[in-house]
Amino acid sequence: MTRRTFIQGGLAAGFANPVSAALQQERLDEAAAVLARAIAEGEVAAAVLHVRQREASFARAFGQARDEQAMFLLGSISKPIAVTALMTLYDRGEFKLDDPLKKFLPQFNGDHREEVTMQHLLTHVSGLPDQLPANDELRKKHASLAEFADEVMHTPLQFVPGSKYQYSSMAILLASRVAELLSGTDILKLVNETVFRPLQMEHSAQGLGRFKLEDMVPCQTERAAPEAGGGDPNAKDWDWNSLYWRKLGAPWGGAHVSAPDLARFLAEFLNPTGVVVKPETARLMVKNHNPVGLTPRGLGFSVGAAAGSPGCSEETFGHTGSTGTIAWADPRTDTICVVLTSLPARAAQPHPRDLAANAVAAAARE
Repeated sequence: MTRRTFIQGGLAAGFANPVSAALQQERLDEAAAVLARAIAEGEVAAAVLHVRQREASFARAFGQARDEQAMFLLGSISKPIAVTALMTLYDRGEFKLDDPLKKFLPQFNGDHREEVTMQHLLTHVSGLPDQLPANDELRKKHASLAEFADEVMHTPLQFVPGSKYQYSSMAILLASRVAELLSGTDILKLVNETVFRPLQMEHSAQGLGRFKLEDMVPCQTERAAPEAGGGDPNAKDWDWNSLYWRKLGAPWGGAHVSAPDLARFLAEFLNPTGVVVKPETARLMVKNHNPVGLTPRGLGFSVGAAAGSPGCSEETFGHTGSTGTIAWADPRTDTICVVLTSLPARAAQPHPRDLAANAVAAAARE
């Protein structure tokens, strides 16, 4: 089942050259066809495609997604959202990027921990692991975010801070813990108050917020990663679809957002207005901060051509999620691409989200 929405005549209507318009429409139809085919073949249960270029938009919902406002578990696209909430405190002068983490968490000390800075956390060069060795045990006992953070405090660094790149969900957790300490509120409320509300993201929540579990698109957890309970029949109480995980609001993966809302979020960095963070802070966040030789990273964002789809420019920024999501913005073509699916990223190669996004990137270049 496919539902189709065009806003302001669709993207192709913005082109004076009818040949360019036809080519772009063909590419966008190709992106939609990828997802429609994945639905028809039973590979994907639900998906939404949302594309914005300049003032025009193109949106379609597929399968079990009721409409384009369906709310998906974003997975790691949650990270730049949580970091944006943190950066509102940076704008208030509450911290500096070169502040050591121990300034806010004094017990984070020894074994090079005193060298870890806030910037290290946000650019994945802190030495902290992606997931904790005790991840499954913590989830099985329905641990709070504070309990996860306490466990991270005692986890050995895997290298000297700043010397290597290693993607780290736990680094984003500690950065969010600093945000909680500085703001005096929990990260779920902070994201809602500083990001979702100012941007009028009405179909978004860190955790469940004011929504119910039934309002969210379920993940196809039988094909999820082991750390998410994939393939474990005994993980129903703590996997991606469990009430526990959906309510937890993990800053590294627990945001629920619709595709149009996520496009609105990216638009604030594509063309900063200062509604959430200062324009100069928005530009800082989508700039590479890692040295040559290490994977380029902004503050919470993936940056560079690899942050998008083939053909995107080096100015591109965005993120992917292990739940089956991808979102990027390319300033060169003024394009935002959001593809949300229920199929975990590891379940298919190539994944339908990537094939659809590739077609969008091709359309943007027409």
